[in-house]
Amino acid sequence: MNQTSSAKPLAGKIAVVTGASKGIGRAIALALAEQGSKVAICHHQDGLNAADTLSELQTKTEALCADIDIADEYQTEIFFDQVEAELGIPSVIVSNAGIIHEAPLTDTRAEDFDRVIDVNLRGCFLVNREAVRRIKRAAIPQGRIINVASDLGYLGRENMVSYCASKGGVISLTRALARELAPDILVNAIAPGPVDTDMTSIEHMSEEALAKDLNSPLARFGSPHDIAAMAAFLAGPQAGFITGQCFGVNGGSVMP
Repeated sequence: MNQTSSAKPLAGKIAVVTGASKGIGRAIALALAEQGSKVAICHHQDGLNAADTLSELQTKTEALCADIDIADEYQTEIFFDQVEAELGIPSVIVSNAGIIHEAPLTDTRAEDFDRVIDVNLRGCFLVNREAVRRIKRAAIPQGRIINVASDLGYLGRENMVSYCASKGGVISLTRALARELAPDILVNAIAPGPVDTDMTSIEHMSEEALAKDLNSPLARFGSPHDIAAMAAFLAGPQAGFITGQCFGVNGGSVMP
């Protein structure tokens, strides 16, 4: 394992990144490790990808990985207990875990809606709450919470009512917590536009939805590294006067 340099902006920090076996979460975890942070990641039933991510993290920093359902209160608490016991109290939290469901409203079952809300919004709430409890107890100065939302939380999208509702909720949750927790903990969100991951594949989205994702000024998909760069910035010392904001790394799909 490489020794972290004191010159690295996140040296001495401990970070948690949820949904980090691949895609955006993986890129964020690796970016935080490059900046000197110890990193704990979690995933849900994606062991092979998670093992690969953990292996790469461990070439850069101390790291751990757990398989949990982020919407389960008990499992989330146990995960944070494990992080605290093995790495220390985390002060940088990236709530990234999410799922998508595409169907017309009339074909969307209540259980489909509930599961998306559970993972994307309830999971974000649980992760934020567990982090805040520990940051406050340890009196860690200027902890950072970064929630991953979506441009569809602003735009809306036909046939994606549960996903849009969940990500709109993440944006509102972020703003509420930023006011509640200031000045001790800074809370911000990132709302990615279309990003080249498994989620934006024909397996998870229709051709029509994917085509709409290209209808932005930059007319292309972003990469997970684009989102990771913003997360690393928000976690670092240069973002000390930023809270309650939602940053659209989206190719211009949303211009508030």
